[in-house]
Amino acid sequence: MRGKTIVKIVAVLAIVAIGYSAFKDDIAKLWQDFHVKIVEHPTPKKTVWLDQGISKDKLSWFYHADQGTRTFGFPYDWFMALEQPTISWVPFSKVGLFSDPAYLDRYGFIRDTIIPGKEELPIGFAKGTAMLDSTGAVWRNPRNKKEMIGIGLTCAACHTGSFTYKDTAVVIDGGPALTNLFTMKQGMGISLFLTRYWPGRFDRFADRILGSDSSIDDRATLKNQLDQVLAQYKQVKMLEERVASQSILEGYGRLDALNRIGNQVFSIDLKKPENYAGSSAPVHFPRIWNTPWFDWVQYNGSIMQPMVRNAGESLGVSAELNLTDPVKGLYKSSVDVKSLDDMEQMIKGMKPPNAKDGFSGLKSPKWPGDILPPYDQKLADKGAELYKAHCQECHRPPVTSEAFYDFSNEKWWTKNQVGEAILVVENVPISHIGTDPAQAEDMANRKVALPENLGIKDNRFGFALKYLVENTVNLIYKEHNPPLDDKERRRMDGNMPNDIRADLAYKVRPLNGVWATPPYLHNGSVPTIEHLLGDPKDRPKKFYLGNREYDPEKLGYKFDTIENGFEFDTTIRGNWNTGHEFRKEYSKDKEIKGVIGPELSEGDRKALIEYLKTL
Repeated sequence: MRGKTIVKIVAVLAIVAIGYSAFKDDIAKLWQDFHVKIVEHPTPKKTVWLDQGISKDKLSWFYHADQGTRTFGFPYDWFMALEQPTISWVPFSKVGLFSDPAYLDRYGFIRDTIIPGKEELPIGFAKGTAMLDSTGAVWRNPRNKKEMIGIGLTCAACHTGSFTYKDTAVVIDGGPALTNLFTMKQGMGISLFLTRYWPGRFDRFADRILGSDSSIDDRATLKNQLDQVLAQYKQVKMLEERVASQSILEGYGRLDALNRIGNQVFSIDLKKPENYAGSSAPVHFPRIWNTPWFDWVQYNGSIMQPMVRNAGESLGVSAELNLTDPVKGLYKSSVDVKSLDDMEQMIKGMKPPNAKDGFSGLKSPKWPGDILPPYDQKLADKGAELYKAHCQECHRPPVTSEAFYDFSNEKWWTKNQVGEAILVVENVPISHIGTDPAQAEDMANRKVALPENLGIKDNRFGFALKYLVENTVNLIYKEHNPPLDDKERRRMDGNMPNDIRADLAYKVRPLNGVWATPPYLHNGSVPTIEHLLGDPKDRPKKFYLGNREYDPEKLGYKFDTIENGFEFDTTIRGNWNTGHEFRKEYSKDKEIKGVIGPELSEGDRKALIEYLKTL
């Protein structure tokens, strides 16, 4: 039997060779579809976690806490059994596993070695509970009929950063990840396809899932399950191709998060292809320390309530959600609100912000002077005066200063529903700040088609999402055993109302830890702080994302050409690197779009950079 298969493969390859000249464009397209471009990095000699106020045990839990997500559309056992999307031209030859941490590292997922030997998954991957298949039935192993558990990404996948410096990797908890999620899903689709059709792969996959002595019928059932998953991946691929002209590549460290959440719930879950939108406005993964104490979140300051923000994120990375079958219960979902609340409380901490303790919970990282070159305190003192003159009006005084905690200043502080101090983050109009408008504009302009039985009357994307997530969470609250009283519901909601807005503006926040969050601007279009403070004409028009090596002088990742890196083209809408500029033309009396301060000399830039290292 195996010999016949080899003969068939040889025959197919011969036909391909003969017809290459006639079909070379099709072959090139096929190769592109089956070729995943990901960066390969040298392995650091050691990995260091900075002290950010959270114990290693709590961080270890946070990295893998199940939020109810089913990101990949198949069970955990499948994830551990799939091989990498690499074609070996030697029939039946084995390739490495997709779940190999060294391979997932190439997509930007950080190995979890914080407690050696405890976890087999990278940071941000979580084992779930029993999951449903594409028909809505409990997913079962064809051989032993046991329920199969899900696997999904958590908020730690996108909000845990890392950089390297001279053979040392530094993990930044709550910092922006350098993951490439879209390419990873592409790789998984290819891996599934090869598992189904490439010689030898399905047998090895079935051996891992069912055992080598499983029956023909068991394997046929597994193959049918695989076909169902491939059909789902094909459906999404077709949707992506349909909106390709509206989309731009996201690359490492970026995601069009709001549009992708909308695509998941309003198109895939709702089974309405017309609601699928292009990924037109990728944003740099934001840092999350201190955010539970902000009045508004998201780059465009569009969401207020913490639970809606977090449950929306879970739905966006494919938590199960029923929006089409009233018999099974509309808004029934796999979202784990308790886990989301526990995560929020860990990040938030126990005490409201105050002058003595600052922010509690997850703290911003301190410059590691034992790993990076120590900062120059004398130069930083000069930079402090420049910060006060040019940055403080929008970004506030340092969070370590008493001046920051002026609770009598109503422009800076407000209170939540139980009287705790909440920081007011200013939403600066795009007409002033001048940065790329795509994220704010596209959210404001997007509309979705909604069936009447959902009970949502507002078809504006942001407002429809507000009610959809609220209804999903309220159903969980209602079915909770024992029942939750109003006080506990409000606490889990962060004691904040579910308000939404879609302003053409972007929020500003304090700059503590900003040195650890490259690249810069909301869309990641400026590679270093040196470029952000310098002459806008010197900002690179094109540069590469995917390098992890940190530049302690310019404050950012190295951005020169790297094999299989993502070429960031700032001439494309969504990628513009304009705005937040320091120019000679600056005037306090006459506003110029995008110009926020006077031209800074090289010495002033160095001083400001040195000061930012201290925050």
